[in-house]
Order: sequence, then structure tokens, then C-alpha cells
Amino acid sequence: MDFTHQKEFTRLLLDWHRKENRREMPWKGIRDPYRIWLAEIILQQTRVEQGREYYERFVEAYPTLADLAAAREEEVFRLWQGLGYYNRCRNLLHTARELMKSHGGVFPKNYEELLSLKGIGPYTAAAIASFAFDLPHAVVDGNVLRVLARYFALHTPIDTPAGKKYFTRLANELIPPEEPAIFNQAIMDLGATICKPQAPNCGQCPLNSFCKAFHQRKQEQFPVKLTRKTIRERYFHYLVCWFGDKTIIRKREEKDIWCGLYEFPMIERERLAGKELLLEDPAWKNLLPDGCWELKGITERKQQLTHQLIHARFFYVETTREPRILSPQILVQGKQLHQYAFPGIIVRYLHCVQQPLLL
Repeated sequence: MDFTHQKEFTRLLLDWHRKENRREMPWKGIRDPYRIWLAEIILQQTRVEQGREYYERFVEAYPTLADLAAAREEEVFRLWQGLGYYNRCRNLLHTARELMKSHGGVFPKNYEELLSLKGIGPYTAAAIASFAFDLPHAVVDGNVLRVLARYFALHTPIDTPAGKKYFTRLANELIPPEEPAIFNQAIMDLGATICKPQAPNCGQCPLNSFCKAFHQRKQEQFPVKLTRKTIRERYFHYLVCWFGDKTIIRKREEKDIWCGLYEFPMIERERLAGKELLLEDPAWKNLLPDGCWELKGITERKQQLTHQLIHARFFYVETTREPRILSPQILVQGKQLHQYAFPGIIVRYLHCVQQPLLL
């Protein structure tokens, strides 16, 4: 592979960044490894605009690592609500507590030790190492992959283990040992603002003199991806049963999506079912007192996850007798629902359909 213009890549990129071509964000330029780590975990699979709000809320609620480690899981999940990918939140809390317990509340200054912490992968470890400790480790996200693939016209697929190692090695060869943090920020900013996935602004790109994809007019062909995501469709049915101002919820404990969050009693089927579910399913029949309930409405919602599409159907039922609930189900007042963390699909349902019951 011809990497003739490696030196020019780094020089031009840093020159561009020094001319104030940078995105302003609250976590940029800070040296505190806790806040760098917090920002990077929040920004995984999250748009910067959305992530900024959550970052600011977390910093306000838990300004230090010790504050986060001491927090109740329910409170942390509630603050995370709406971001999705709840394993990130679970790992965040686990690692905060592990750092306080086994590391004296101090982040390791070694890349390999950072990588050993739960929920910290190569990207996050490199971000902490470079931004907090000035260590020469390249952060390689989607923006970086796109910039490198286009500049060098690389046909190596970015979505394979071998491809990720290849691009990481190349990025580490390009990073200047004396300015790793600036380099990492510059290449991410370039990918986010100039070398965008669609309609890249090549005319304003500082690298266009040597960018092979630009000169070959093949920008849209890079980066190369080998695989396609397989989307699994799932069909959830929720019983939203109200007894006066109280309703039934339960905590998801299964090793599945949304583990640790709360939901209404739920039945999963191979396809969406109708109101016959209320009469036929033993679990729901046990909850609803015979002859004392009425179906008030059915509402549908969808939520797209990375590899799953959730179809949800909500059955809104009112009963004049207290439901026969079994552990781990609990009966709570509607005005208390805001104290529990729910998946986004349920939050949206509550806001749109059940708002009066939340007051």
C-alpha cells in the first residue's frame, strides 16, 4: 500500500486545526480523566447534540468519580433514561465503583490498564490516554475511519476485526508523539464537519491536495463495509393496567435488552396479537380480576435498536378491583412513575398517551 503522503496528512491536519477549525463542546480541552471517560461513554452510539445534554446533567449530578460510585443504581439509570444501550450505563457504574475500590479513586495512566476496565474498549482507552495523559494512542471512531479510508483510498473493510486493527495501526503511525491529543481531536473534527458520510465538503478540506478518493472522484465509495446488519424484529405486548391511580410495573432482570429497567407486564409473541391476549394468556388472566376490568384503548409504538426493531402494543385497561400481582411485580402510583427508569418506547407512550396520570 502506498502511504507516500503520511507526513503531509499529519502536517496539513494539524495546521487546519490550529486555525480555529474546531467544534466547541463542554468536554473538549479538559484533562480530567473522569470527565473524559464520562463524555466518551455517553457519546457512544449517540449524536453529539443529544450527548451534550446528558453529559451536563451527569456532571451536575455527579461532579466527581466518588459521587458517581456512591450513587444508587436507580438514580443513575433514571438520569440515563432515553440514551439507550443501557449496558453502557451499567458498566459506567460498575467501573466507577471498581476504580474507587481497587484503584484509590484514580484512573490508570497506562493504556493497557485502562483497557482492562469494564466497558472501556480500545477507543475509550485511547481517548483517556491521549486527552488526559498525552500518551500517543490514536482514537479510531467512524469519523477517523472515513477520513483515513478516503485519503488513502483504502479498500480494506472497516467492519471486520482485521480491518479495525489495520486502521488503528495506520492511525497510530500518523499520530505525532508530541501532540496526540490535538491530532485525535483534529481528525475527529475533520470527519464530523468536512469529511462527512454524505456530501463531503471536499472543497474546504485541508487534505484535498493529496486525498486519493477526492482525486479519483470516488469519495462516496469509501469507507468499504463488508457486512450488512441483520435486524431482528420482536413483538412486545404491554398490559397497562390502572386500578384507580395505581398501575403495575416490574424490573427487567433477564439478560436481554433493557436489563435493569422497568416495564409494564409484558408478553412477547412472534407477531402482534389482538385483545384476545387479555383473555387467553394465563399470566394476564391472573392479573385481571374476573369481570372487573375494561379495555380502554390499544396503542402501538416502534423503536429501532442497533440490531433489533421492537414493535410494541400497549393495552390500556382499567379495573375496579385490585389486580392480583406476583413478585417481582409491584403496584405503584402514577405520580411515582417518574422515579423509575423505563425504556424509551415506554417513556414516549407515557408522555403521549398517559400524561394526565403522571401528574
